[in-house]
Amino acid sequence: MTEEKEKKLEDIRKEAEEKKCPVNKALYYITEFLAGPMCGRCFPCMMGSYEAKIRLQNLVQGIGKEADLIAIKRIADDMLESSMCKKGKDTAKFINEWMATDVYKEHAAGRCPDMECTAYIEYRIIPDKCTMCGECQVVCKDNAIMGEKKKPYLSGYAPFEIRQQRCTKCGECIKVCPTKAIIVVSSKERELIEII
Repeated sequence: MTEEKEKKLEDIRKEAEEKKCPVNKALYYITEFLAGPMCGRCFPCMMGSYEAKIRLQNLVQGIGKEADLIAIKRIADDMLESSMCKKGKDTAKFINEWMATDVYKEHAAGRCPDMECTAYIEYRIIPDKCTMCGECQVVCKDNAIMGEKKKPYLSGYAPFEIRQQRCTKCGECIKVCPTKAIIVVSSKERELIEII
């Protein structure tokens, strides 16, 4: 392995570690591995990495199933045993690091414990905390926040709320809210609240 490619793998690992969610970390790592340092000379690494990427994407996008977990574990074990170079084995180890925990299972069940995967979260405005200042609406590039800015001595304004279909969960609204009225909730928790 050349020094340049080895350094690239270290950089990819450092960048992946910046993410909170282990499934997101693994997806980022394997995507960057496929785009750069993977040589493609041995079948288990080449095909395994590509298949693992698809399965990890399913988990991050909210469409993952138990079958994806089984496939990822099998792929990582096969890569660890059969890859001909250290790069493939290191990639398998990185994927396997979190397989023993319940993080992957949580994703297959529809939850991201780290609240990072956008398929599993929603941004919500707490009406009691919202002062209707309109700062969130100003910074929302997706026009996902509807409501009316409060004006002195007038009443009857529509409260601010986030249209989930338009929200890309960029987080800009949270940064500007002076009263911390915008929170991130699990989509699953929100479903339970609406049912009750």
